[in-house]
Amino acid sequence: MNESDFIHQAIQLAVENVQNGGGPFGAIVVKDGRVIGSGVNRVTATSDPTAHAEIVAIRQACLALQNFELRGCVIYCSCEPCPMCLGAIYWARPDRVFFAAPGSAAAEAGFDDTFIKEQICLPTQTQQLPLSYFAHAQALAPFEAWKKKPDKIAY
Repeated sequence: MNESDFIHQAIQLAVENVQNGGGPFGAIVVKDGRVIGSGVNRVTATSDPTAHAEIVAIRQACLALQNFELRGCVIYCSCEPCPMCLGAIYWARPDRVFFAAPGSAAAEAGFDDTFIKEQICLPTQTQQLPLSYFAHAQALAPFEAWKKKPDKIAY
């Protein structure tokens, strides 16, 4: 299979998901020419706002590899990843990402993430969602514990 075949597979997953009552998004994770994870938008089916196709595919691929990283992998998406998915993709560290439809096509279909993209770029205190620093004496305790942990797995 080649890149065109893999992107077509992601698109087909999205089309089938729509036909089954889900959202119009699909994604696959490929390693060494083999699909090791796939996902479709499951937001409404699972009442989980994080259940985007890319997140579902990443979770499945990481389980298959028994690793939190996807180095050596390529992710194919039916659409340009939203900010949440892009963040997850960066954390997963695949070698590359391909997407079929631009985010503007998703926006035209009612999935506009422009507002989120704009908000993320603003300083915390000026974002529309009240996001406030709360000073607490123990705020740094988790990080202090992490720094002292001798057997931590860095990620």
